[in-house]
Amino acid sequence: MITFSHDRIAEQTNAPARTGRALPRERPLNIHRQTKQAMNTIQSNQLLEQLNWRYATKQFDPNRKINARDWATLEEALLLTPSSGGLQPWRFIVVTDPAVRAKLLPVSYGQPQITDASHLVVFAAKDNINEADVDAHVRHAAKVQGVPVENLSRLRDMLVGGIVKSMDEPARNAWARNQAYIALGNLLTSAALIGIDACPMEGFDRAQYDEILGLKARGLSSAVIATLGYRLPADKYATAPKVRFPREQVFVNV
Repeated sequence: MITFSHDRIAEQTNAPARTGRALPRERPLNIHRQTKQAMNTIQSNQLLEQLNWRYATKQFDPNRKINARDWATLEEALLLTPSSGGLQPWRFIVVTDPAVRAKLLPVSYGQPQITDASHLVVFAAKDNINEADVDAHVRHAAKVQGVPVENLSRLRDMLVGGIVKSMDEPARNAWARNQAYIALGNLLTSAALIGIDACPMEGFDRAQYDEILGLKARGLSSAVIATLGYRLPADKYATAPKVRFPREQVFVNV
C-alpha cells in the first residue's frame, strides 16, 4: 500500500459506530493463517442481503471515517486478491490527505465522493511487466512456500512465455489494468460484508491522476478508483431499486 495522508491510517480510531448492516466478525483475517483450520462461513441469504444493501454511493458523510480496525481488514482483503499467475501487477494508492484529494477533485469531474468519502483508493497497474518482475515474483513465492527457486521454473516459464513474450507492451499494460479490476471487485464485496459503503469510479482523468500522484516515476498507471466510507441518509440512490437484467437474459448454460 502507498498512503498519501498527514496521519497514519492506524491512528484513525475515533470513528463513530456505523449504522449500516454488517455481518458479525471476531477479528480481521490473517493472510498467514493455516488453511487447515476450520472454515467459518456465512449463510447464502446473508451474502445476498449485503450485496443488495450495497450500491454505488453517490453521497458520503464527510464527518464519518472508517476506523483503523475496519480499514486494516479491507487492506488485508485487498492483499488476498487473486491474480493471473499470482503476479499481482498492481499497487493500491490510499489517498487520505485532504490537500491531495482537493487536487484530484477537478480532474475527477467534480464528483463529491473524491473529497467527502473517508478513503480514496487508486488502483494502479504496473507498466511494462517484464522478466525481472516475473523473477521477483518467483523468488518471493519460493521463499513463502519454503522451496528452492528451481522448483518453480515451470511457473516462471509459463509467465514469461504467456505474458512477457507473447504480448507487446501495450497489451501487457492492458492486461495489468484488467487485473486491477479483480482487486476492485474484491474490495467492493469485502466492504459490503462489513457494512462499509463504496463507489467504483472510472470518471477521472488518468493522465492527471498519474501526474498528481507521481505514478509514472513508480512505473505505474492509474486504472480505476474507489471511494469508501458511509452514505448520507439523504442519498436518494441508497433506496432506489437495483436495475439488473433478468437471470434468463444474463446466464447462458452450455
